[in-house]
Amino acid sequence: MKVLFLATWFPYPPSNGAKIRTYYLLKALSSQHQVALLSFADRKLDPCFVAHMAGMCRELEIVERDPFAMNHALRVLGWFSTMPSALVATHSKEMSAGVSRLVRDFKPDCVIASTALTARYVRDLSGPYKVVDLENISSSVQREQYASSRTRASRLRRRLAWLKSRAYESRLITGFDHCLVVSDRDRQALESIRTGLRPRISVIPNGVDTSSDLPGRVRPSPGTLIYSGALTYKPNFEAMEYFLRAIFPLIRRQAPEATLRITGETAGVPIDRLPLNGHVELTGHLSDVRPAIAGSCVCVVPLLSGGGSRVKVIEAMALGTPVVSTPKGAEGLDVIDGEHLLLARSPAEFAEQAVRLLRDPELRTGLATKARRLVEERYDWKAIGKDVCRVLESHARRTRSDL
Repeated sequence: MKVLFLATWFPYPPSNGAKIRTYYLLKALSSQHQVALLSFADRKLDPCFVAHMAGMCRELEIVERDPFAMNHALRVLGWFSTMPSALVATHSKEMSAGVSRLVRDFKPDCVIASTALTARYVRDLSGPYKVVDLENISSSVQREQYASSRTRASRLRRRLAWLKSRAYESRLITGFDHCLVVSDRDRQALESIRTGLRPRISVIPNGVDTSSDLPGRVRPSPGTLIYSGALTYKPNFEAMEYFLRAIFPLIRRQAPEATLRITGETAGVPIDRLPLNGHVELTGHLSDVRPAIAGSCVCVVPLLSGGGSRVKVIEAMALGTPVVSTPKGAEGLDVIDGEHLLLARSPAEFAEQAVRLLRDPELRTGLATKARRLVEERYDWKAIGKDVCRVLESHARRTRSDL
C-alpha cells in the first residue's frame, strides 16, 4: 500500500509529544508500506535529521515554514469565517501544492493528516482512503476553557470559540473515512459531534519505545523533582506557574532539600512571571531528556488544561520515575491512582504526595515497578504500530474493493 503522510512538525528528532507520535506512526507504516512524507519545518533542519527521515520514507518533501505562522490579514478575515481564525491565518499555499503534486505523482492508496492543521489540505481529496490523526480534540479543550472562565466577557469569548471549534471539527471529520484518537475519552468526544456513522473512529494511544526507554540506567539524585515540557506550550507554562506559586513552597517547607528541573525550550516565554529561585533549574532544550527524567526522584505533572494524553507521564513510567499528577495530567491514560502513580486534586495534596515519594524509597519502587509493567503491556510503540497498520490496512482495502 502507498501512504502519503502529512506532518505538522518535522518528526525527527522525536523531541516532544507530537513529534514522538508522528515519528513512531511513520516508523510502523514505513516498515510495511511505501510512505511519502510531506512535512512542515518551523526551523532550519540539520541535514542528518533530513537524511534519517529520507532513509525511512520512499519520498520526502519539506515545506520550510512554521505551521503556526499567521498571516494577520487572513486572521482578520478568519473572524468572519466558519473556520477557526487561527486555521484561516495559517493556510499554506506550499503545503496545498505539495499535496496536489504528491497525490498526482505518488498515487497514494491512503492519505494520513496529522492534526486538524494539515487535515484541511486532505479533506476534499477524492480517491485515496483519508485518515486524520487527532492527538487532541480542540472543541473539548475549548469547552473546558469556557467552563473555567470567571468573567462575563471571558465566558462569552470562549463560548463563541468553543461553538465555532465544535462546528468546524464536526464538518471537518465528515470529509474523512477514518479518525485516529489517543484515548476513549477523545473517542467519546468525537462521537458526540459526529453526524451519522462516518467517519470510523479508532483509538491509537500514545506510547514509548520500551526497548530504549529503560529504568535503572541513571541513579536518581536525592530530592530531585522534574517537569519535562517546553514552556513555549501554554498548558506547560500554566502548569509550572501554578506549581511554583502554589505547590513548590509547600514541598520545600517539608523537604528543604527539594529541587526542581524544568526541561524544554523557553524562547519567547515570559520567564519573569515565574517565581524562580536557586532551587529551580531551567535546563533549556535537551537533545535527550531521558537521563534527566531517570535521574530524578519524582516526575511532577501539575497540568490544569490541554487535551490528548500525556507522553511525559508514559515516558517517566517507562524510565522508572514515579509520577505525581493532577487528574488532568493523567487524563486519557489507563492508570490507577496509588498503583501506577499518585493523583492530587489540590496544592496541599500535591505537595503531600510529592514529599511522600521523596521520603519513601519503597513507595517509589512499588509505583515504578507497576507503572513499568503497565507501559510494557499497553503503551509500547511496537505493539501500537502493529495495531495502526492492521486497522488501516483492513479498512483501506475494504474501501478500495467497494469502489
